[in-house]
Amino acid sequence: MEIINTIGRRKTSVARIYMKPGKGEITVNNRPIEVYFPFDLHQIVVKQPLALVGVDGSYDIKINVDGGGIKGQAEAARMAISRALCEFDIEHRPALKKEGFLTRDPRMVERKKPGRRKARRRFQFSKR
Repeated sequence: MEIINTIGRRKTSVARIYMKPGKGEITVNNRPIEVYFPFDLHQIVVKQPLALVGVDGSYDIKINVDGGGIKGQAEAARMAISRALCEFDIEHRPALKKEGFLTRDPRMVERKKPGRRKARRRFQFSKR
């Protein structure tokens, strides 16, 4: 039985997954996906690559996520699962690539600049 180990990133979130053939159990940080991601939209985001290639329920996935927020963690897990599916079967790659699941989203939070209130927001200007 082969276990595939991949990594996915989004913003400051990092998801490491261990995927093997099984019954379709997904655990996130040693908790069921329904407990860790209580909002349905985030669960759907994590399961998107599996549903796209039609293998939903045929792999056991153990996800370790760290950093960032809930949405970033869900999207990082989606990227890691997509990469693992490509390692299991290279024929899944074109469909996953077309949906953009294999592309690392490079957008990051811009740093705060000195003399400003935030990254670009200035302090209020007073003429008098």
